[in-house]
Amino acid sequence: MAEQTATHMADEIRETPSAVARLLDREGAAIARLGATIRAREPSVIVTCARGSSDNAAAYFKYLSEILLGVPVASIGPSVASLYRAPLKLKNAVVVSVSQSGQSPDIVALQAAAQEAGAFSIAVVNQEDSPLAKTADAVIPLHAGPERSVAATKSCLASAIALAALVAGWGDDAALRDAIAALPQTLAETLRNDWDAALPVLVSATSAYVVGRGPALPVAAEAALKLKETAVLHAEAFSSAEVMHGPLQLLNAGFPVLAFSQADASREAMRGSIERLRAAKARVFEISTGAATTGEHLRAAATGHTALDPLAMLLSFYALAEKTSLARGFEPDRPSLLRKVTETI
Repeated sequence: MAEQTATHMADEIRETPSAVARLLDREGAAIARLGATIRAREPSVIVTCARGSSDNAAAYFKYLSEILLGVPVASIGPSVASLYRAPLKLKNAVVVSVSQSGQSPDIVALQAAAQEAGAFSIAVVNQEDSPLAKTADAVIPLHAGPERSVAATKSCLASAIALAALVAGWGDDAALRDAIAALPQTLAETLRNDWDAALPVLVSATSAYVVGRGPALPVAAEAALKLKETAVLHAEAFSSAEVMHGPLQLLNAGFPVLAFSQADASREAMRGSIERLRAAKARVFEISTGAATTGEHLRAAATGHTALDPLAMLLSFYALAEKTSLARGFEPDRPSLLRKVTETI
């Protein structure tokens, strides 16, 4: 990544390692205690409440919780509470609300409805004095600092890392905990990787696919969202299994595909999907922490835990998205139709 940049988005991408270090230094012990508290409660289900990039962080948490803890996680649409006022049945549940601002009325309403239904509530927020934080049973402040760019980057990654730390504390998972502690250094390292090989392909594209499996799938969703909101590029995220159904038919020669592939139980299936996408003439960039299987490759730093590797990939992707936006003639800090704080009901 270039040393001198002219966008807040690029500055905030570079700030991510220090923001994560600040989060872990100030809240690491408290998150571990909160994890132990939840473990003692033995919840039968977790529900999440979020929108946009925060929802992608919550979906990442879903995969970690289900894979590492065996506890099912469901995302409840905020309108279930804010518009439909439906009665919920959440006895012995935990509700995790994720919001950079903590201000959107629908997110606040769902947290309140879940609490009334018997759930223990946890708010993951960047603004500690927000309505969401003030009404939660427990709060995880992100300490990410102000984000001046409309596109959330460091706050999204901080949210995902805070939730990964919660899983580590909940499961008393030493390997995950140790890898999280090393993330500030790992994230600084991954920013040194050069992904410019994909830049001309994305700059000239009219559409793109972003694919992943397991914990990389919500990272793919976040990448597709960033391409839409910063580079005005139509991008869709799919499981690498689901893309083989209807979406495969849209591929033509040179169609760009970004494939997030971590070295876990999904790796062989991802390799098969990448081979099939290349056979369909798509321009596939495999994103991984190791060597590419075949073809074009974008490398991210290894975190020491495969469940965290997609987060390092995401930070490198953010740098690519910012460059893509500028090269396509847009201002990533100020999408013409979006605002930093979106308050929905």
